[in-house]
Amino acid sequence: MNPFIITGSIPPEYFCDRREESVKIIKGIAGGKNFCLLSPRRLGKSKLVKYCYADKELVQKYYTFYIDILHTKSLKEFTFYFGQAVFNQLYSQSRKMLSAFVQGLKSINAKFGFDPLTSMPAFTLELGEISQPEYTLNEIFACLENADRPCIVTFDEFQQIGKYPETNVEALLRAHIQHLSNVRFIFSGSEYHTVSQMFLSSARPFYNSVSILELHPISLSVYVPFVEKHFSEARKKILPEDIVSVYDLFEGNTYCIQKTFHEAFDAVAPGENCSIAVLRQTIDDILEEAGAGYRMMLSEIPTRQKELLYAIASEGLAEKIMGEEFIRKYSLMSSSSVQTSAAKLRKMELIAVNEGKYHIPDIMFRLYLLRLADPAKKFL
Repeated sequence: MNPFIITGSIPPEYFCDRREESVKIIKGIAGGKNFCLLSPRRLGKSKLVKYCYADKELVQKYYTFYIDILHTKSLKEFTFYFGQAVFNQLYSQSRKMLSAFVQGLKSINAKFGFDPLTSMPAFTLELGEISQPEYTLNEIFACLENADRPCIVTFDEFQQIGKYPETNVEALLRAHIQHLSNVRFIFSGSEYHTVSQMFLSSARPFYNSVSILELHPISLSVYVPFVEKHFSEARKKILPEDIVSVYDLFEGNTYCIQKTFHEAFDAVAPGENCSIAVLRQTIDDILEEAGAGYRMMLSEIPTRQKELLYAIASEGLAEKIMGEEFIRKYSLMSSSSVQTSAAKLRKMELIAVNEGKYHIPDIMFRLYLLRLADPAKKFL
């Protein structure tokens, strides 16, 4: 088995570190806490949550639900995918609770079908059939509150609710959640400023309602022995300094590092050396694989926005992008043009800004842009 797992659940023996964070979450949930989990994308938030969900105590004592809402655009979609996740999890865990859940959703009860082989309810509901999401949402929460076990619900990419056309979603969810005693929540988000404001601003409904847990890159001192160990156990060789080079290139981004070592592990046979040349070729192959999607995305972006993307990619962390020096250095149009382009790129989440410094949060995309600007460029 390839020990550098990038999809699905990760067995404990292949899960790198996060011991302290997982203990905090598991103990905190048992003690009645709700959490806000913050980190950039692809740093391992969802894997950490699912690792905690696999804890023996949680498996035996709780119902656990995980809902990724990044792709949702409205309260109706939020409610639909929340209901679907609860239905599917209860189907696999408790037929008794599944029956109670179906009977409790009176606003859409008639819309459920039945599996002809098992005579069990089937989630045949269509998105358009949720006509009153506020009522359906209330029924879902009521079911979880009355469940025969405590429940844990994770909403991943929680900042998305701020982009819904409905303006009252935060207040609506808070009104439900504050009265629940049988349900614990983990709100996970990758837009640090947006999510932290939801929970730290005294003017917002969720103020002071969670414990904030910020994820940082896994320590290099932990990751190097982790990689060495798994290569060694498969009778494959890799130098510590080459592991450090990959870690530094991806700035500790868990997914990018795992993806690289996953592919490199498969590329070398037992007894062979995973050299820097192998790692360099692996990264080239990964960028080529991702290229189709990136090319399609770039084809839909106007020229001035692309010029700004290339400039920010070249800088890594770009400061004073509307200043004369930056504009002249990268032959950009004007300060107003850069300001407009930056606003549009931020809205598309292709760039982000932190303490006045602009960067491209998708590190693979940044490397792809650098490769497009200089096809001969080598990484590592």
